[in-house]
Amino acid sequence: MENSEADSLAISQTLDNYFKSIYEGDVDLLSSTFNAGTLLFGDVKGQPYAKTLDVYLDGVKNRQSPKDSGKPFKGEIITINVINSIAIAKVRVKMYDFNYHEFLSFHKINNRWVIVNKMISDVTE
Repeated sequence: MENSEADSLAISQTLDNYFKSIYEGDVDLLSSTFNAGTLLFGDVKGQPYAKTLDVYLDGVKNRQSPKDSGKPFKGEIITINVINSIAIAKVRVKMYDFNYHEFLSFHKINNRWVIVNKMISDVTE
């Protein structure tokens, strides 16, 4: 079992791009953090949430970005756990009127860490 600092740092950098792209609505940068075919599941405001990556990216493309909305935004890494070529990151994203807790699964593909699954839940704080 290997958990290198370099891998954790690379995942952190991917997450920095993930947060930045969500905040700015940069779909090209956001797309680069995911593996094609990634699925997204969870619940938002108590309602089931299930999307393909393409549907999710289209939604980001066609909404007002958090940056342009003027509402607070914060992306925060809680934990990153790496085992060989797989990893999971627990993050929080506060945007619009949502407070998301997310589990993002990563896989190292072609020497690059990408998100291969996203699970979210909107919580009240």
